[in-house]
Amino acid sequence: MWVLFAFGSAAFAGITAILAKIGLQRVDSDVATALRTGVVLIFAWLMAFLTAGVPDLGSISPTTYLFLVLSGLSTGASWICYFKALQMGDVNKVAPIDKSSLLLTMLLGFLLLGEPLSWGKAGCMVLIAAGTYLMIERKDAAPAAAKGHGWMFYAFLSAIFAALTTVLGKVGVENIDSNLGTAIRTVFVLILAWAIVLARGKQGEIPRIDGKSWLFLLLSGVATGLSWLCYYRALQTGDASLVAPIDKLSILFTVAFSWLVLKEKLTPKAGVGLVLLTGGTLLLLLC
Repeated sequence: MWVLFAFGSAAFAGITAILAKIGLQRVDSDVATALRTGVVLIFAWLMAFLTAGVPDLGSISPTTYLFLVLSGLSTGASWICYFKALQMGDVNKVAPIDKSSLLLTMLLGFLLLGEPLSWGKAGCMVLIAAGTYLMIERKDAAPAAAKGHGWMFYAFLSAIFAALTTVLGKVGVENIDSNLGTAIRTVFVLILAWAIVLARGKQGEIPRIDGKSWLFLLLSGVATGLSWLCYYRALQTGDASLVAPIDKLSILFTVAFSWLVLKEKLTPKAGVGLVLLTGGTLLLLLC
């Protein structure tokens, strides 16, 4: 049964970007991030209560709170950039860059935390980097020029902030249930998202959001929450060493859904890149 939950986690994670892309067609990306984060927050606290019961927030050290705030702000910045990139670019181009945050996390872990970096891991990083490049590189310059490269800037910013989130969590978040930490961190994601909306005076756009956009934005938040719940349920009954690789396959679901739903084409070169990216990610688990 855990296998079904593991694949469910990957599938829901994969479809999140598709639902968000549709919801973002007529909505400002900052407003969309703020709205869907509220839905994600509900699921985050549901997971916290399922795993840790009623939390004793007073027992958490000030240092841990500090790093939860910093990682929450970093997560918020990552989400804001990611959904801006999704609004501007193709899902099957943005998603690979988002997954490349794993490379930055490993580099920062090596440089800042002194974590070991074996030749095997370095080889996997090369595969991931090569796969990402092949997936985002366009042979024909005309379509790229027509759409612009602004999406790529925001996609890489998203990956950088995502990597910082992981490093900040490793440095300062200790002696606390991981799901509770995620729930607390998501509170600050929500605060940052709404602070940006209010600071830019975009709250007036909310009443003008049509029903279709509301539906898909909320569904994207629900999909994120269901992915988290499925992953947690899979870990309860399955080995982490088996659950994690399946969860990493979410990029396959994202590309498949972008082709089926959004009619985004995957060139043969991008197909090779997808194989390298997925293979390098899975091989990392063996190193």
